[in-house]
Amino acid sequence: MRGNTVIITGGASGIGRAIGLEFARRGANVAFNYIDLPGRGIAEQALLTETALRAHGVSVYADRCDVRDQDAVRQFVATVQAELGSVRYLVNNAGIARDGALWRLGSDAWRDVMDTNITGAFHCTQAVAAIFREQHGGRIVNIASIQAFQPSFGVSAYAASKAALIGLTRSAAVELGPSNVTVNAVAPGYVRTELLETLPEDVIERAKKDSVLGRLAEPEDVANVVVFLCTPEARHITGQVIFVDGGLSIT
Repeated sequence: MRGNTVIITGGASGIGRAIGLEFARRGANVAFNYIDLPGRGIAEQALLTETALRAHGVSVYADRCDVRDQDAVRQFVATVQAELGSVRYLVNNAGIARDGALWRLGSDAWRDVMDTNITGAFHCTQAVAAIFREQHGGRIVNIASIQAFQPSFGVSAYAASKAALIGLTRSAAVELGPSNVTVNAVAPGYVRTELLETLPEDVIERAKKDSVLGRLAEPEDVANVVVFLCTPEARHITGQVIFVDGGLSIT
């Protein structure tokens, strides 16, 4: 991977940060975007992530970019190419949740989730498609969720967006396959990130209990699978959904 470039959406913290660090450990240049979120200190987290990535001796580019804005995404990708060189990998990780019973869920909340989780992934995929087709090679990995298959109460928007992302994964795999581009999805279960801390303790304990392995995933558990799907060893895997859920999906 040394010398190639990965774009990771929502890469300032959590799973996105872990993915970036694993790519950097393997010598890939890393570009990631982020947006400011109230009370989250994302800009500060982005700066810390940049520093951690550069410690691996790779080139890094980070900037604010809202994946819902198609023009902004195109400009971000063009700048990454100019700054870091050839883009070989895309990880569509950016995502939000607006939880609530569907009969109380406002249309604005629904649109926010859909625009970010699925339309944003489409914008990014479309932006790199021309690059990958021209160079006859590339890897795309979408971060889905077990909620697309086994939704909990109150996650209708999130679950629907992740199910749609799996549909995008498979259709993009069909369309980009002839250009030697693989497109896969990783479906995590419960992962130990700061967002998990917003869930009630009983929900977290039940997730541990229901897991075959009896534990939550660490961000690195997801990152390792994402990066594997971008290696030459995974060149014949495409259109697939890989569960990283500790066995939640089989219980």
